[in-house]
Amino acid sequence: MNNETSEREYRIKSYVLRAGRMSDAQRRSYETLFPRYGIPFNVATLDYASVFDNRNPLIIEIGFGMGIATAMIAEANPSMNYLGIEVHRPGIGRLLWEIERRNLSNVRIIEHDAVETLECMIPAASVAGFHIFFPDPWPKKRHHKRRLITRPFTSLLASRLVSGGYLYMVTDWAEYGNWALVELSATEGLHNAYDGFALPQSWRPETMFERKGIEKQHIVRELYFKQG
Repeated sequence: MNNETSEREYRIKSYVLRAGRMSDAQRRSYETLFPRYGIPFNVATLDYASVFDNRNPLIIEIGFGMGIATAMIAEANPSMNYLGIEVHRPGIGRLLWEIERRNLSNVRIIEHDAVETLECMIPAASVAGFHIFFPDPWPKKRHHKRRLITRPFTSLLASRLVSGGYLYMVTDWAEYGNWALVELSATEGLHNAYDGFALPQSWRPETMFERKGIEKQHIVRELYFKQG
């Protein structure tokens, strides 16, 4: 076992695989559509042009949940390509259903750990934007090390962005928003497009998870950083 493989295998994960129940529709979509829209994880650089059959700019969404907002954004922006990275199969099945229902040709999915995917498959300076909407906040202090938006992972994100590319994160956990603002502000290669937290971006649909957070009087924090 080489050092790089050992480091990947023992890295603390930012997620926990939960045994979520798949509906019959989600299971059918996963079984029938993933071979068409899914990309197997591989330790090899991804050729965007061959995957999407075009050279349009690529947006990567990390942890798309049930994928409805992902599908809506992709449908509204057919000149952009969208790659969703997710590990929870019910959400993958739902997004696949949305892809088929909306007849989307600009969405693909990788079912794997986002850190390893970015390290192994995504070339440097090749991503137009990252969407990270409502990642697990890991609220307990002893779990903060599991948070996705933390260094050095933020440096990896910065390295994959094209010059002028953006990273857009949204959380309904105010303390995590404060944490992420510090981590992103300290990441070389990124600069804040706003003075502190960002204004809501009008093109981002409100998610069901977001509505539940607002009903619980959670404060939504948005962060919008650019490369270069």
